[in-house]
Amino acid sequence: MDDGAGESFSRRLRLTRADEFRQIFKQNFRRSDSYMTILVGNRQGDSPRLGFAIARKQIPKAVQRNALKRLFRESFRRNRPKLPQRDMVIMVRRDILALDRDQIRSRLEQHWNSIIESCDKS
Repeated sequence: MDDGAGESFSRRLRLTRADEFRQIFKQNFRRSDSYMTILVGNRQGDSPRLGFAIARKQIPKAVQRNALKRLFRESFRRNRPKLPQRDMVIMVRRDILALDRDQIRSRLEQHWNSIIESCDKS
């Protein structure tokens, strides 16, 4: 598989507007564990898009929030060719700070695979 080097997280792969987030929060299916929740919207487009809803209340330090977002973006870029053409939002819980990077990557892989299977069935 491609190592993701040189790939960027371009604007067309991001959720940027409040109404896009609102739509996903309103109509979605979700995959979650005790550390994170991924909401998957019903909108089907040209490519999968990703957004984050990481509350300061859950992850108080900006450095930690930014590190999580970098990790999520990296995983998203690597899995993008397999992912369904849907909008997704990642939310986290405070407990995620107890995990190391490899554990977070592993959990993300499980969620991505679950999302792929769910969308293939529908």
